[in-house]
Amino acid sequence: MTLRAILSNHFGKMAMLEQLKAADYSDRPCDALTKRIIGAAIEVHRTLGPGLLESAYEACLLFELHEAGLKIERQKPVPLVYKNGKLDCRYRLDLVVEEKVIVEVKSITSAIAIHEAQLLSYLKLAGCQVGLLINFIPKLTQKLARRRVQSAANRFPRRG
Repeated sequence: MTLRAILSNHFGKMAMLEQLKAADYSDRPCDALTKRIIGAAIEVHRTLGPGLLESAYEACLLFELHEAGLKIERQKPVPLVYKNGKLDCRYRLDLVVEEKVIVEVKSITSAIAIHEAQLLSYLKLAGCQVGLLINFIPKLTQKLARRRVQSAANRFPRRG
């Protein structure tokens, strides 16, 4: 790789971080929080690069979010409520940040519809509105995170 390519890549990443920091996120639910989560994910990706297991990225993202002073739950079990009974279907949320945002961590060549469907199902089951699907494999010039918002009409009611 030439020096020009290295510098271009580095400054491209820096420009992306600056755009993310400067973006106005005031009009959507949890935007300030998702901005912080995506910023932490970018930092993990910049530091580690692509190619590791999901568990490594999840642990490092947990570390970054904890360092930022956020409340995080890792591998939170979510029961399926069926006919007033709770069933343990072994659903686990990778990360739940501030009890508001579900973060699904992936380390795959490209996110596909099944992963987005999984996140939407988790939003319904957990009664959350906002989720992030973060894939650590692509280059930072590609889309690192996908944000999904679950409408209130499509959420299952929380049951104690």
